[in-house]
Amino acid sequence: MNLWADFHTHTRYSHGTGTVRQNVEAAVKKGLSAIGISEHGPANIGIGTVLDDFARMRDEVEHLKGIYTGISILLGCEANIISLDGDLDIPEKVLNELDYVMAGLHPMVWTESLRDGYHLLVENMLQRHVESLKEKVLRQNTIALMRAIENHKIAIITHPGLHLPVDTASLALAAVKCGTALEINAGHGYMTVEYVKIAKSYGVKFAIGSDAHRPADVGDLRRGIEIAEKAGLTEDDIINAAEIRR
Repeated sequence: MNLWADFHTHTRYSHGTGTVRQNVEAAVKKGLSAIGISEHGPANIGIGTVLDDFARMRDEVEHLKGIYTGISILLGCEANIISLDGDLDIPEKVLNELDYVMAGLHPMVWTESLRDGYHLLVENMLQRHVESLKEKVLRQNTIALMRAIENHKIAIITHPGLHLPVDTASLALAAVKCGTALEINAGHGYMTVEYVKIAKSYGVKFAIGSDAHRPADVGDLRRGIEIAEKAGLTEDDIINAAEIRR
């Protein structure tokens, strides 16, 4: 299976170890046709980027485009869903200036309100030990993701179900309706083969991302490919697969 792009990479702007340039150079060495820089939004506790950094990253990306002409360099994000209503921690004005938007649920974020924090953080921690909460939390997480997809132009939902459980079937239906892909995360090994099979049955598209936090891991998509192939996906199911794009 040929993959031509890695849309999920991090740099020192959030909690990666390399620079934007080092990620680009790594992608070139791996033979990719496109590389995406996708920093966390500011709500990630301790590791989120500063909103003003997106303008700095844009300047850096545009500069590097003139140097590395054989690869498409894209500026995206990995926005955090910070409320049950699917609100994101990056304003629409900033999102509109990006080449693409990814979003996901993360367990350690500053939420929109104390109420959202209780439901999305506290109850998610408690459900691991309180059986009666599991169904409620699953529903809440899924609704938050679905509302995010419906209310924002999101290209990819990152690692759905990792740390915070979701209803894969319901999420897949919403993703198909809105043209959003679900990520198979090669770094975490998520989604699982079982979840991919469920989502595929609803016709959803997938993206395989490295979630690289150091340049050496950019373009390392092997584990994601393995999950995809075990789940019976073809290149037509994956937005960064199929023909090589220049």
